[in-house]
Amino acid sequence: MLTTALRQPGARLHLRPTAFIDAPFGYDGRALRLAGGLLWFSAVEAIAAVAGKRVATAFVPVLELDNFLGDLPGDHPEQGRALARRLTDQRPPLQLGERTIRLDQPQAMAILNVTPDSFSDGGGLMNDPATAADRAVAMAADGAAIVDIGGESTRPGAQTVWEGDEIARIRPVIERLRASGTALSIDTRKAGVMESALAAGAHMINDVSALTWDDRALEIATASQVPVVLVHYKGTPETMQGEARYEDALIEVYEWLEARVAAAEAAGIARSRILVDPGLGFGKTLRHNLAILNGLSLFHGIGCGVVLGASRKRSIGALSNEAPVEQRLGGSVALALVGANQGVQLLRVHDVFETVQALRVWRGLRDAALTPVA
Repeated sequence: MLTTALRQPGARLHLRPTAFIDAPFGYDGRALRLAGGLLWFSAVEAIAAVAGKRVATAFVPVLELDNFLGDLPGDHPEQGRALARRLTDQRPPLQLGERTIRLDQPQAMAILNVTPDSFSDGGGLMNDPATAADRAVAMAADGAAIVDIGGESTRPGAQTVWEGDEIARIRPVIERLRASGTALSIDTRKAGVMESALAAGAHMINDVSALTWDDRALEIATASQVPVVLVHYKGTPETMQGEARYEDALIEVYEWLEARVAAAEAAGIARSRILVDPGLGFGKTLRHNLAILNGLSLFHGIGCGVVLGASRKRSIGALSNEAPVEQRLGGSVALALVGANQGVQLLRVHDVFETVQALRVWRGLRDAALTPVA
């Protein structure tokens, strides 16, 4: 049935790693390493998609994958082998100032909002750059690999902030952190804010619009030669929840991000400097978010590091008796571990200490599983 589906005009093949195993010992040829990290998978879900929607699937053991791909029609064997290479290729580390951020294990990317309407902390840091900088240093001390600084809320319903105000919020914080050795990301969709933040000492761009909101953003990101996170979204913060319509959220988000990566590469940004984020909550309902979370390993087929931002989001409240933001720690850590168990490299979180502790326990379990028994 999948082979027949792939003969349809415009049909696309996707491969989602699944059937994860504790360790590859004794499974020669029957397991593959996911993105050069700490996870091994023994099968893939092969997906035929037409017009952004799954029309057929097949469960394929790794041992049979090469033969399976070879029997597909048209250009799909070549495309499938390219996908398989992307699933397994080691993701190179990110160089962020003095810090080298390895992508062979899950790490925390701390959220630091300096806005008056932050949904997570009420906006208490906006007019206090010294305290905000101290918070960033504390997050790094708690184990955050990167601190992501934002001066404009992009939560559903948020209003656009003038570029000058956004710069005034984030620049003093970044300048204070320049000499701290902290790896810094700027969370913005505006080219002028990107320029100012990078000049002040930021090392990375995290754009919720995947470099589409500002006509100059792609140019700035290309010229800067810093790593870039491309986030999936629909609409704007003011309108996105009214545009949350998908035939197949997982496939549509994947293919949209794949196209944005191709556009960034065409502009001169090396794939090794690009990370992708499926954008939970940005123009998505609870049902869409859960579909994406359940299928996260699919995104490794793009061949980039994967970022997941699930911390304290509305979906957690919806699944726990409408728990308010300050009561979503347990759900946030749970979703961070969902990401780790599907190979996500960067987990964007508010609660750094608790998430890092969970990841250290997770890492201990993986290390034990990957240590051969004497």
